[in-house]
Amino acid sequence: MTVAGDKTDFSSMVPTETALVIGGGVAGLQAALDIADQNFQVVLVEKTPSIGGVMAMLDKTFPTLDCSACILTPRLSEVSRHPNINLLTYSEVLGVSGEAGDFRVKILRKARKVIEDKCSGCGECVPHCPVQVKNEFDQNLGYRKAIYIAFPQNTPLVYTIDTDNCIKCELCVKSCDREAIDLSMEDEEIEIGVGAIVIATGYELFDVSQYRRLGYGRYRNVINALEYERLINASGPTGGNLLRLSDGKIPRSIGFIQCVGARDVQKGVPYCSRVCCMYGVKNAIMAKELQHENVKNVTVYYADIRAYGKGFEEFYQMAKRRFGIRFIRGRVAEVVEDPKTKDVIVYAENTQTSEFLKEKHEMVVLCPGILPPKGLKQLADELGLGLGTDGFISVEHPASNPVDTRIPGVYVAGCAESPKDIPDSVAAGSAAAMRASITLSRGGAS
Repeated sequence: MTVAGDKTDFSSMVPTETALVIGGGVAGLQAALDIADQNFQVVLVEKTPSIGGVMAMLDKTFPTLDCSACILTPRLSEVSRHPNINLLTYSEVLGVSGEAGDFRVKILRKARKVIEDKCSGCGECVPHCPVQVKNEFDQNLGYRKAIYIAFPQNTPLVYTIDTDNCIKCELCVKSCDREAIDLSMEDEEIEIGVGAIVIATGYELFDVSQYRRLGYGRYRNVINALEYERLINASGPTGGNLLRLSDGKIPRSIGFIQCVGARDVQKGVPYCSRVCCMYGVKNAIMAKELQHENVKNVTVYYADIRAYGKGFEEFYQMAKRRFGIRFIRGRVAEVVEDPKTKDVIVYAENTQTSEFLKEKHEMVVLCPGILPPKGLKQLADELGLGLGTDGFISVEHPASNPVDTRIPGVYVAGCAESPKDIPDSVAAGSAAAMRASITLSRGGAS
């Protein structure tokens, strides 16, 4: 029997020279790199088998329409190769005690059933696995085997065995020439000492099925924005072809409904999620870009367009003028399905003209708001951190100390503090890294 993990000797690390970064999304990656570049040790903990976060699932970024993977992949490689970064994926923080300069952190390293030092990422084991399940990275639209990597740029490039679905046939074991697969591997709990902590746990999307009147979960051609991202992504389940789930046809008319699970007091999300307007505009543009000869009508139903960032207003205007996307300021009352064609009918009110509308689309995309991730409250309670009324981590002062929590030595970056787009998350990651580095350089003194 073996235990999870590599051969890193964490006991030799000096707490006042080591930082813990919780979360491997774009904010956590930036924080880890900036701290490591100042010659401090970093332990980067990510609960999934790969770093990259939600950005790894996206096709393009706004407002430049740059390839998301083209931006992220070099960063993944840099983190994995940095001599001062110790990468603990498929791991979770169980508990934290102590104070700035001397935190004690318990970490659960879940068993991959694959030895990281031996696996070359060749994928020879995959064809031999007889088990096929829905792929959560593709938002359950595609399929993967019980031994898998999440996406082509998976970092580290090490396969993981899904123990919930593995039938222990051992065909993968027999197919591995490097003897990297060990089904007897068990979870391991370790304890490390660190001097500073950066929380970059990211976010989750609002569950749009709570709006039953909008049809998600009832009609196959009503999907959410992240599912749409996977459909248009070249590494996604359709190879980047925008297809309807009901019949595999290219939708000629698409409706995007904004603010689903944002600015809704009754659903407990009274705040604006900041990114929804622009990612909705981006996705509308991508429908035209990918299928410009086939998609004839793209409509965005919105409450307000909040194009507040650099280049955002120009991006919004380009969507209307260059791509001919129609924007309707209005409230969507209901979404129903035509039982014969499986087309989707949107009933809405145009609040600018006071007209009641009945629009038929072949696909509807719901654009959900951003919520604090599951487990954030438990982690905050463990550290003694405060949460705001919105459920995100409170900072000492949003203007003068935007990344400092109320606990000395603990900092927050990215969407763990509030909804942010990618540039703001990267900036917050660098800011948290600098604050953590100051704490480490002072030996924990505030």
